[in-house]
Amino acid sequence: MTLLAVERIKLFTTRSPWWCALAALAVVIGFAAIVSGAAPAGELTDVSLTQFGYGFGMAVIMVLAALSVTTEYRFGTIRTTFQAVPNRTAALLAKTGVVATLSLVIGEVAAFGAWGLASAMRPEDLALNTTAEWVGVAGVGVVFALASVIAIAVGILIRHSAGAISLVLIYALAVENLIQLIPKIGKDIYDWMPFHVADRFLTGSGRAAAEAPLSQAGSLAYFAGFALVLLVISLVVANKRDA
Repeated sequence: MTLLAVERIKLFTTRSPWWCALAALAVVIGFAAIVSGAAPAGELTDVSLTQFGYGFGMAVIMVLAALSVTTEYRFGTIRTTFQAVPNRTAALLAKTGVVATLSLVIGEVAAFGAWGLASAMRPEDLALNTTAEWVGVAGVGVVFALASVIAIAVGILIRHSAGAISLVLIYALAVENLIQLIPKIGKDIYDWMPFHVADRFLTGSGRAAAEAPLSQAGSLAYFAGFALVLLVISLVVANKRDA
């Protein structure tokens, strides 16, 4: 608990988490307002459309998570942390837990804020009547938390803010989509790309559910497994090299 308290204090005594949290909320809720205002009357009947901006909000969360690690390497405070807590795995897991929890909270507030705003702006019935609709809204926080774990792992491996942020943003926003352009096998590979799988967990977009290689639950497990594997690799590397 002491490690968690220390990491919480370190995180919230810097400005970047606050700005990133506000930016993530503004993006997700702002896109919901734009979509709600632009959709023709009677046509906004899909709850998932209220979460149109979640991908951009996730990108901001990944920046927050990467900075939480790379900033410590940049200013050398990670050495102080490892001197105070020789168990590097415990120290980094505490940081991951704090950032993932914050990301979860931001994601839930943003998702339900977007849904609530859209419901208030539109006359259509946007009530959460089905499990899929609940997953599409409440699942955003879970995806944010797992995406933050991936960004922290990349931050531990890269250790430089510019490199880590560039890598996570380019990969999540561009690389996976470009893979579809590979002749013959691009579509099949794309089906297994982690952020596409996370999107399928939330929206069921892409191929029809019957043709998708994973169910919604399977998609969440796959994305969580990817984040866990990447985190384990980063912890092994962090324990083997100098701080």
